[in-house]
Amino acid sequence: MPTLQQQFGQIDIYLFDQLLRGNITSGMRVLDAGCGSGRNLIYLLREGYEIFASDQSPAAIERTRALLPTLPANNLRVEPIEAISYPDASFDLIICSAVLHFSRDDAHFNAMLENLWRMLKPGGLLFCRLASTIGMPHQHLTGHRYLAPDGVERYCVDEALLMRLTEKLNAQLIDPIKTTVVQNQRCMTTWVIRKLAR
Repeated sequence: MPTLQQQFGQIDIYLFDQLLRGNITSGMRVLDAGCGSGRNLIYLLREGYEIFASDQSPAAIERTRALLPTLPANNLRVEPIEAISYPDASFDLIICSAVLHFSRDDAHFNAMLENLWRMLKPGGLLFCRLASTIGMPHQHLTGHRYLAPDGVERYCVDEALLMRLTEKLNAQLIDPIKTTVVQNQRCMTTWVIRKLAR
C-alpha cells in the first residue's frame, strides 16, 4: 500500500483540505499557475484530472516535467502568470500557491489576478495562497509592499483587500480567509473563491 507521501507528495495542506471537503472533484480541468516543482499536482494527475501547469521559470517547468513524466509536454508552458495564454473559461480549478506575493506593485498584482480570473470557467474555483499582514506586524514600505520579520520584502494582502477583490470579481468566498502565522517569519493566507455566472 502506498504511503501518504507517495500518494500526495508535498501537496499544500490547504489544497488537501479542499480535496477532503469535496470542493475539488474528479473531472475538473486544472491549471497550476506558477507551478514551481509541480508538488501540488502528483495526486491530481494520478487520479485522472486533466492537468496543465505554467511557470515563468524554464527550470521550474523542467522540474515539473521530471516529477510528472506522464504529463503531456504540451500541457506545460513557460509563461508568467499575467501572460498565460490559454483561452477564456478554460479551467474548473486554478491553483496559484505562493506566487502572487511576488507582484512588483498593484498593477502587476491586478494583471496576474485578472488573467487567472479570465481563464476560470463560471462555477470554477480559484485557490490562492499568498503572503499577508494578517496576524503579525510587518514593516510597511510602499503600497502593498512590506518587509516581513524574516527580512524578505513581499507584496502583502490583508482581509479588507481580499474581501474587496472578492466583491469586485463577483465571486463567492468558499471558505473563511485562513492565515498561518509562521513564528517570527511571515504570514501566509489562503483565499478560495468561486466564479459566479454573470
